[in-house]
Amino acid sequence: MRFRAIDAAMRGLRLKFAGLAILACAAAALGAPAEGRGETGVGGGLLRVCADPDNMPFSNAEGEGFENKLAELIAAKLDLPLEYVWFPEGTGYVPNTVGADACDLVMGYAQGTGLIEDTNPYYHTSYVLIYRADNAELAGMDRLSDPRMKNQRIGLFAGTPPASILAMYGLVANAKPFELRSGESSSKVAEAMIAEIASGELDAGLLWGPVGGYYAQRSPKPLTLVPLVKERAGPSTIYGITMGVRPNQPEWKHKINKVIADNQQDINTLLQSYNVPLMDKDGGLIEFGAAER
Repeated sequence: MRFRAIDAAMRGLRLKFAGLAILACAAAALGAPAEGRGETGVGGGLLRVCADPDNMPFSNAEGEGFENKLAELIAAKLDLPLEYVWFPEGTGYVPNTVGADACDLVMGYAQGTGLIEDTNPYYHTSYVLIYRADNAELAGMDRLSDPRMKNQRIGLFAGTPPASILAMYGLVANAKPFELRSGESSSKVAEAMIAEIASGELDAGLLWGPVGGYYAQRSPKPLTLVPLVKERAGPSTIYGITMGVRPNQPEWKHKINKVIADNQQDINTLLQSYNVPLMDKDGGLIEFGAAER
């Protein structure tokens, strides 16, 4: 679960299911530059970033998320003060109430949606399968087509790619669906699934990689985290994540792409510090941290 509304085809990436309507809001917030803004994409000598104030591990108002840290890195490299435009994801990640020209960057955005300009991907990641490290029955499982998945009690989010794959294999009868209710923090729902896996109420769970990695690492019981990079049927489970920028500002986009390219190793190190499973565009794991605690 990505837990961010980025595209109808990627519902659940962050417990967000608003889809194309929010993409339209993003396009508005990152719309044509206001008069006098100029090509740099920076208003008033600031780097303005749209972010959720309560959506760990991505961002929060205290600046503890990895997207907060990445925004700080970009601002430092561009020698610009950083300013946030806070807006809860549950009501539409990029605020249509703020209007056009709300911010210069949306920090996490799926590559290739077509409704907003995006940078080059700064990381690729996948959905993950999570189960207790002491669950001998599932030891070594690395794909959802494994026959051992039959009769397992699995936590999932309806409409997400791994849920669709489970359905293809006839494995949803024993699944437990999780939903994000209005006003509820997405991180709390992720923690709830992790808690049920740790307690044994669930045998396994399916989460968006950055969220699963972050909360599994904090579980009181050791959990195994398996990136779903070996699926050969159904929708893709691997996605490139970019930053959203305003259209028709090629120099600004180029500037952000250069920051990404020049600092890719530091970005990888930052993401790994949050236990984000990283991979190349073909699904090969990149120095993924310890899968088991």
